[in-house]
Amino acid sequence: MRSLADLVEEGVRGRTVLVRSDLNVPLDGDRITDDGRIRSSVPTISTLADAGARV
Repeated sequence: MRSLADLVEEGVRGRTVLVRSDLNVPLDGDRITDDGRIRSSVPTISTLADAGARV
C-alpha cells in the first residue's frame, strides 16, 4: 500500500483521492465528547488538498 508521502511525491494535482476515515466519535446526546478522530484526519486531508488533489 502506498503512503501519503508516496502519493504526494507521485503527484496528485488534479486527481481525485478517496480517503477513508473512521470518524465514529463518542456522543453525549447531540454533543461530541471526544473529537480526536476528526482532528487526526485533518493533516492528511490538508496535505492532499495542498498538493492539489480533490479529496
